[in-house]
Amino acid sequence: MAAVVAGALLLRPGGDGDPEARRPPAAGPSAPPAPASTPPSAGPATTAPPSAAPAEDGSVLGDQLNGITLPVPAGWQRPEYGVGQGAVMATTDERTCPARSRQCPYGRVVSRTLASAAPTPKAMAEADVAQAAEELYGEDVLGGSPYGGVKSHQVVAARETVVAGRTGYLVRWRVATGVGPGGHVQSLVFPSPSGTEQPVTVRFAFDAGPGGPPLSLMDEITRGIRPVGSATGGGVGSSIAPGG
Repeated sequence: MAAVVAGALLLRPGGDGDPEARRPPAAGPSAPPAPASTPPSAGPATTAPPSAAPAEDGSVLGDQLNGITLPVPAGWQRPEYGVGQGAVMATTDERTCPARSRQCPYGRVVSRTLASAAPTPKAMAEADVAQAAEELYGEDVLGGSPYGGVKSHQVVAARETVVAGRTGYLVRWRVATGVGPGGHVQSLVFPSPSGTEQPVTVRFAFDAGPGGPPLSLMDEITRGIRPVGSATGGGVGSSIAPGG
């Protein structure tokens, strides 16, 4: 029994009977000293991520694609929702749509690039106003008909005009809708001042009846359209007398 215990003591690591276990391990090749611990950098405290585009002035609606800005009248806003593709503004005041499907603003303006094979701004505007009337007073993108559709129209203005230094053409309709007082739709077509000469259409829809914007505001907005980066380029349109 004493022999068994003695054997166990000899085999136990670090036991008194094992001289090698008591010897400290030989030092191996020198390793480079560990780098001093440095706290993680917090980065510049005031640096913000770059913005995708400069903030827009609240008094103008920018259509960067077509190289123009439009004045935003008092009581108008750039809504979060859009009307198809393009830059949009609308009256802040709304009411229940005539067909009682949702809320509708009293006035809307949409700027977009126009795809047209027509040879002149006049021909483009004459064709585009029908599409504008259907888009703004006909069936909406959700398949609803908040105004009961466009039932008839009357041309109340058609003339050449100068917009952002380019000669264009406008056509304005008075439209009768299936429900409600109807409204006025205008298509304003002119070459883009951005250098591409791509045609631009600015579509207007002003409700008739109480609450609708005055038609003179269509002309004011037209006169205020300017090339992006210009403070005076759109003023030339003021030489064209308002009509309709």
